Amino acid sequence: MTSTTEQLSATTLLRFATAGSVDDGKSTLVGRLLHDSKSVLADQLEAVEAASIKRGQEAPDLALLTDGLRAEREQGITIDVAYRYFATPRRRFILADTPGHVQYTRNMVTGASTAELTVILVDARNGVVEQTRRHAALAALLRVPHAVLAVNKMDLVGYEESVFAAIAEEFTAYATELGVPEVTAIPISALAGDNVVEPSAHMDWYGGPTVLEHLETVPVSHDLTGCHARFPVQYVIRPQTAEHPDYRGYAGQIAAGTFRVGEQVTVLPSGRTSTITGIDLLGEPVDVAWTPQSVTLLLADDIDISRGDLIVPASDVPATTQDVEATVCHVADQPLTVGQRVLLKHTTRTVKAIVKDIPSKLTLDDLSQHPAPGQLVANDIGRVRVRTAEPLALDAYADSRRTGSFLLIDPADGTTLAAGMAGEAFAAAKAAPAVEGDDEGWDF
Repeated sequence: MTSTTEQLSATTLLRFATAGSVDDGKSTLVGRLLHDSKSVLADQLEAVEAASIKRGQEAPDLALLTDGLRAEREQGITIDVAYRYFATPRRRFILADTPGHVQYTRNMVTGASTAELTVILVDARNGVVEQTRRHAALAALLRVPHAVLAVNKMDLVGYEESVFAAIAEEFTAYATELGVPEVTAIPISALAGDNVVEPSAHMDWYGGPTVLEHLETVPVSHDLTGCHARFPVQYVIRPQTAEHPDYRGYAGQIAAGTFRVGEQVTVLPSGRTSTITGIDLLGEPVDVAWTPQSVTLLLADDIDISRGDLIVPASDVPATTQDVEATVCHVADQPLTVGQRVLLKHTTRTVKAIVKDIPSKLTLDDLSQHPAPGQLVANDIGRVRVRTAEPLALDAYADSRRTGSFLLIDPADGTTLAAGMAGEAFAAAKAAPAVEGDDEGWDF
């Protein structure tokens, strides 16, 4: 008999995030999903039942399974990103339940940055609202490949097909305009359990999948072996023991692509070339390695390589630059201003940088660009131009979410200021107009 561990190891992993306006029932949907898929432990359910009774509720409030902060339970809202891990026989899941308030936009960016799918909730009584459009824009901005529109509270509109169809048509048209590649609309009632895990008996006009069925079957590709091969060096291994007197290996996790023994590679930013003579994986030599494996590369030549250097195929060397143009989401309480000195962290490399210009700030309500805002404050999304002290090899975020992203950090205390995405903002959008800056007084 196949063990549960063996079954799970053979299944794929789906990372997905949920988003929705306040009181759309997002946490209730997550709780229903966990409860009806038998992913809730008995003591967790007992704690929720006890908390629900204490609040005067007859039935267990499944939203409490994810709203763990005291402030969240008191207000009935989600504030922080809540991560949940569960599995079915068909797939494993990492769920990020993100807040719905405008002031917690940065939390949704954090939760959806690694997601392959986002579930956007809409209250059937209210339809597509301003916050729904914001969440669709963020999903497009973060290049999330799959979107699910969950039209919730269908029980409160009499399970009317026309209500669902109108909302689905409006949202799909807007998301397509943003460049979201795929939208699946599902009518649900999270409170009653309709079309969450089990098909609804009240909506025989709907012939599509339930939420869980779609999550289990949506095609997810973790195969980054065909992407531009990138290996950020994390650590240089030099044991200098009697057994390994001359061993020099470069350890790290392959960010994308495949590396093979005998392949000629280039080390950035120095531009020096060499040949891979060996690859160690879990202490054993292998001939080939691919993302996301953590390996140690051995090269034919003694090159000055340290943490933060990038090893790439000699036939596919990315351009390096000290002028980074990107879209950033500001996540700190302190503003980001023109002329501010920051640290830029890209993969394992951290360099000094200066914010050269903030040409525009994005208004998610209508996707308009507010020119020359002068600064970005918490939850703002805008275009920035950053000048770095050393050259960086950034890919476009549209090509690689791992090597096209970066962080801006306050050098004084290490606070993360902004999360950046190199290149164009939206798949279907035009680049923001360049604004000429004054280079006078720059140190680099």
